[in-house]
Amino acid sequence: MESDRPKYRPQERFWPYAELPEQPTEEELAALDPDLHDALFGVQPRPFSITLVFPALDSPDFVRALDMARASAEYRETGSGAATRHRARFWSGDALKLRALFEIVGGSPDTEVLIDDRPLPYARELWLPLIWFLIFR
Repeated sequence: MESDRPKYRPQERFWPYAELPEQPTEEELAALDPDLHDALFGVQPRPFSITLVFPALDSPDFVRALDMARASAEYRETGSGAATRHRARFWSGDALKLRALFEIVGGSPDTEVLIDDRPLPYARELWLPLIWFLIFR
């Protein structure tokens, strides 16, 4: 019976628990996928938006592009290193700002155009030129 005896006495705490808040922070809510946000909190009306997602570019205008992206309605940087992506959301009233940023980052094949946070077919070829019409009104 002596061999079944434990060689050490376990502590009362099994492992250290992280002190997490019970409610998500504003940053965590902003980072949620729109479909997941709608499923958790119900569908909430949002204004029409176009989002540009682009990596770090080897361009002399990239610093200016980052300043323009940070001045957008919503800006978020995700990833690290070579996987860093910059997300700049624009409302329909910001068509001029959107076009100015797209002229810098749109030449990259890694730049994505999201319509209401979703990749749609012909976003570059159809949706963006339709938004450019809002500039002249």
